[in-house]
Amino acid sequence: MEHHDMPVRTAPGKLIDGRAFAAGICTEIAREVSDLHARHDRVPGLAVILVGDDPASDIYVRSKVRRTMAVGMRSFAHRLPAATSQVALLDLVATLNADGDVHGILLQLPLPGHIDVKAVLDAIDPAKDVDGFHIVNVGKLGVGRDDGFIPCTPLGCLMLLRAELGDLSGLHAVVIGCSNIVGRPMAQLLLRENCTVVVTHINTRDVAAETRRADIVIVAAGHPGLVRGSWIRPGATVIDVGINRIHDDAGSHVVGDVAFSEVRAVAGAVTPVPGGVGPMTIACLLHNTLRAARAVIENAKT
Repeated sequence: MEHHDMPVRTAPGKLIDGRAFAAGICTEIAREVSDLHARHDRVPGLAVILVGDDPASDIYVRSKVRRTMAVGMRSFAHRLPAATSQVALLDLVATLNADGDVHGILLQLPLPGHIDVKAVLDAIDPAKDVDGFHIVNVGKLGVGRDDGFIPCTPLGCLMLLRAELGDLSGLHAVVIGCSNIVGRPMAQLLLRENCTVVVTHINTRDVAAETRRADIVIVAAGHPGLVRGSWIRPGATVIDVGINRIHDDAGSHVVGDVAFSEVRAVAGAVTPVPGGVGPMTIACLLHNTLRAARAVIENAKT
């Protein structure tokens, strides 16, 4: 039976609970951090750099600091004024690269316009690049190697997909959005899982025609309500990465990139916003930091 001949669903799709999944990951990370401390008397350290006073970025940093400490890791938060020079920022990165107590470095984006983002990201030691944005880690993912760091949001999406669907081999996946942060690494991960992958973007002629064929749809377009129920093949799994704050008669609230009620009526499973992918991003950041720390601590000469 071909995809378009499948019957329309009559029951709402399953909600994929990212909060609960992320909580389970963090519980396991806390256990492993405690074990690492007991065996080596050291704990992972995560440094977060925030340049400027962007309110949303400040909220994200505070949340990351809080959750880092909650799993027993050390947190090093560096808040710099918006006027900080690129030279000063690169000096801080160099200091953190050399600091043995810092195992992961996260540069909170966006940066002020006068700073070259690529230059700063590429200055981070790839072994401490727990965001997975250094060109070395990007390249490793691109050629299918598994010894680099994977960007946190795509990694979280993949974990949710594996938990929901099991083996992804042979499934048809459509990624909406081709950013370096989500869309491109997500496509690479899905290829690594032996999916057939289509990446769509603003110049794609008929995105809906592509998504109607998909077993998996990952939406990271930054456009509230872009994906409608009519775009989804009945029974497909939909991962909504979008975080959009809108203002309407009900006030200010956060929505995703899919028209949620429409999509849930058709999909087999869908992530809510909030409570879906968002919590997984921070959990995967801690996962990567633990991995970075273990590579150093457990391989250190005694």
